[in-house]
Amino acid sequence: CPGHADYVKNMITGAAQMDGAILVVAATDGPMPQTREHILLGRQVGVPYIIVFMNKCDMVDDEELLELVEMEVRELLSEYEFPGDDLPVIQGSALKALEGDAEWEKKIIELGEALDSYIPEPERAIDKPFILPIEDVFSISGRGTVVTGRVEQGIVKVGEEVEIVGIKDT
Repeated sequence: CPGHADYVKNMITGAAQMDGAILVVAATDGPMPQTREHILLGRQVGVPYIIVFMNKCDMVDDEELLELVEMEVRELLSEYEFPGDDLPVIQGSALKALEGDAEWEKKIIELGEALDSYIPEPERAIDKPFILPIEDVFSISGRGTVVTGRVEQGIVKVGEEVEIVGIKDT
């Protein structure tokens, strides 16, 4: 899969911060080798909740095949100690939803509702001082220096000044 190695590296960095994840599996293919890898990585970095979106269901006419793919995905998730039998699996078609097909648009809404109901909203310490450990620094032409990281606590608003600890004028 082109770009998969870079994706995995980025996923490891980002997944450690996730409150939950959407695992997208093509109904036409079922779980692929990288599906197992993504589930394993999710488990190893502590992703607490997974919701499954079975995509391309518009291309599968056989209802039994859809059930088989869903069963395979649930079993795979259970192998890695996710609650495969209990987590939401939404069958849809992202392309058809983007094309405005109402039947498939409803499935995207259902996915959003599953996210809201299945993944609890994390408690954030917004009343404490803003802390964002910097994970990476990029120089972007036309924008300047951009940092990435995860907000540990507090909030910051547009226009507020922030202090970068450890960087001093020389």
